[in-house]
Amino acid sequence: MLHFISSPLRSRFLLPNPPANLHVLDMSAAASSSSSRTVRVAAVPVPSLGAGEACAAADEAFQRYTSPSLRRGGAGVAVFWFRNDLRILDNEALLRAWASSEAVLPVYCVDPRVFTGSTHYFGFPKTGALRAQFLIECLGDLKQNLRKKGLDLLVRHGKPEEILPSIAKAVSAHTVYAHMETCSEELLVERLVRKGLEQVQITQGGASGQKKPLNPRLQLIWGATMYHTDDLPFPVRDLPDVYTQFRKAVESKSSVRNCSKLPPLLGPPPSSSIDEIGGWGTIPTLESLGLGSEKGMHFTGGESAALARVHEYFWKKDQLKVYKETRNGMLGPDYSTKFSPWLASGSLSPRYICEEVKRYEKQRVANDSTYWVLFELIWRDYFRFLSAKYGNSIFHLGGPRKVMLRWNQDQALFESWRDGRTGYVMVNSSYPLIDANMRELSATGFMSNRGRQIVCSFLVRDMGIDWRMGAEWFETCLLDYDPASNYGNWTYGAGVGNDPREDRYFSIPKQAKTYDPEGEYVAYWLEELRLLAKERRNFPGASYIRQIVPLKFDGGNQRKDQSFNRQRRPNNMYRRQIK
Repeated sequence: MLHFISSPLRSRFLLPNPPANLHVLDMSAAASSSSSRTVRVAAVPVPSLGAGEACAAADEAFQRYTSPSLRRGGAGVAVFWFRNDLRILDNEALLRAWASSEAVLPVYCVDPRVFTGSTHYFGFPKTGALRAQFLIECLGDLKQNLRKKGLDLLVRHGKPEEILPSIAKAVSAHTVYAHMETCSEELLVERLVRKGLEQVQITQGGASGQKKPLNPRLQLIWGATMYHTDDLPFPVRDLPDVYTQFRKAVESKSSVRNCSKLPPLLGPPPSSSIDEIGGWGTIPTLESLGLGSEKGMHFTGGESAALARVHEYFWKKDQLKVYKETRNGMLGPDYSTKFSPWLASGSLSPRYICEEVKRYEKQRVANDSTYWVLFELIWRDYFRFLSAKYGNSIFHLGGPRKVMLRWNQDQALFESWRDGRTGYVMVNSSYPLIDANMRELSATGFMSNRGRQIVCSFLVRDMGIDWRMGAEWFETCLLDYDPASNYGNWTYGAGVGNDPREDRYFSIPKQAKTYDPEGEYVAYWLEELRLLAKERRNFPGASYIRQIVPLKFDGGNQRKDQSFNRQRRPNNMYRRQIK
């Protein structure tokens, strides 16, 4: 994909002053600047199943993974801290919390740093309105599914390191369970939570009946990837720096674990009155988070919708068998799986997708397309493991390889890319493809894999813009944002990641001719092109807005100076520093 499907900790929560030549940009301004040109069409729901059919698909999946023979043998109370794992099915940490206790209290913390904070370098909104709405829907669905299992979701607004110790003390919890993360902000919160729990004293009965104080502990479980970190054929510190080497090693020497089974019920919650700690709390609204209320949603948040989408794409529409042939499309709901938003929020387990692929291969067909879904999930795993190996370097300008390049932070150029108004080239080059993709991102929070590669290449290769600006804007907008995949992909696209091909240049004219030959995609998002003949939509000449920069290579008149190591234009483009 650009597969958007170790240094000391330095929190990205701490926002330094942005560069002097870059003003902090407002997402709402970007949305308004492009909305007048966006074609007003009805959003296509993903999944497209009716409510009854979607519910039935989710219930069937839960039923297949429920085991009445499971028994719990623990005592006392365990707290389960939901993070980026907003699901019940194949949630190993939740199952551990259930098995180790007599009662489980699920908790979600609405962290202001995540929902209303800013990105690290350039101060963009950390979570845009579209992803916030998606996550709100995920929480609502999680709460409903927990209630079906005899539990509920306790929602608190604030920092986990302040909330969780207080709750653990109030319910006398012996353990706080959660899934393990790999990036610096998340790791910092884990450290702070652990430190806070060390200050809590819980009195419990000892073997002799005497009371003795203890500290609740934080128990972290690995559960974000298809391949478990303990099953890799090498320690993470020795992870290969080339994806193909990693893929071949895990495919030949590792296996994917089975999904965890569920007990029929996960309850009860703690017997002490939840009212004593302020009740169950409420799931936030966009307004309560201070975010815009415009929706423009295509994806329905939540585990139920995720399971329904797997059912729809694999079993009802039978699209899995042609995935490899269609995955580079850009228009419509079914050219690709569209699983990534639910994977990023943890509403969908990658191991569940793997098991559904294997079931499909047994019942219908096994071919290159069925394998390719697993191939892309291995890419997702690889970026997660790379983030554990390289730490904060994936967020640094030089990337994991510490490549010394010169980039510009030209605000006008960046805003033209961000807002989808990069313009045209008179002869043989096309920017409508860039503009259409960027307007889709602002309107829906999603962009195709092919589109992400194209707009990344244009920003860093043709504009010479600091790649971190693009990565942070994606962080704001994407429904499927997660730090490892997003920044891993951008370091690859910028030539500073572990990519054996340093200069991945995407020729826009070639991409347009190959992936949007009749201009259907650009006309969908750029209303001003709809009246043009199909062959002109991607090459509209003066019928479209004026170009913002010339292409590095125009396809028909490429410069002899094609090396990534050479400077293209003084005072604007990047170059390798000569030492």
